[in-house]
Amino acid sequence: MRFDVLTIFPGMFHAYLEEGILGRAVKHGRVDVRLVDIRDFAEDAHKTTDDRPYGGGNGMVMKPGPIYRALMSVERVKGRSLSILLCPRGEPFHQEMAWDLSRYDQLILVCGRYEGVDERIRSLCIDREISIGDYVLSGGELGAMVVMDATGRLVPGVLGGENSNVEDSFEGGLLEYPQYTRPRVFMDREVPPVLLSGDHERIRRWRRKAALKRTLEKRPDLLEKAALTAEDMEFLAELKGEGVVPGAPVTRNPGRTGPGR
Repeated sequence: MRFDVLTIFPGMFHAYLEEGILGRAVKHGRVDVRLVDIRDFAEDAHKTTDDRPYGGGNGMVMKPGPIYRALMSVERVKGRSLSILLCPRGEPFHQEMAWDLSRYDQLILVCGRYEGVDERIRSLCIDREISIGDYVLSGGELGAMVVMDATGRLVPGVLGGENSNVEDSFEGGLLEYPQYTRPRVFMDREVPPVLLSGDHERIRRWRRKAALKRTLEKRPDLLEKAALTAEDMEFLAELKGEGVVPGAPVTRNPGRTGPGR
């Protein structure tokens, strides 16, 4: 899979692309990341990429020319390609979307800044707009990293374990079950005995019930959309009988989301 990232701050990505899972994926050729400096496509001596908004107002707006020329310079790979603008009015990013994006051969990520990008760029050459959350960021670079990380790890061969991404939080609509490793006892707290039993069916049932318990306590709103089985419903009934109380549902903040992200 290939990512082309259009930004005025390409240096923000260098350390990120040298470390962790994505760094290994790049090193081993599973993922290809190419950084495009939008300033290289400005036409004046000062490499200007922003200007005052028509109609007045605070802040600056990213000019359409440099972004358009930067986008046109990106070589499209054979297969499915998608151009994405990271911005607050975009679709909320989630795991199902990450899976959808992982099936593309190329994602072109455009990082907005300041008060956003000239509206004409959206209609001319942007296929999709994505937001990573309802909060203020200085630009789309962090959003691009989030999309690359969540999507890149789903590319076949990037993760070590065959089922690693299948068992992650939000896969199947639930939060992930608790995880434990050595030592068996830490600060007087012991690993649940069932995980040491070697009984794979008992472990599977314990993990599923634990995932349901954690979701019920932390994100009960997810249960409304999760694909629950008859066994899941039995586990939920048991949990409620054990006194597990649903937590407060997460609500979207209707406040200011900030520009150009």
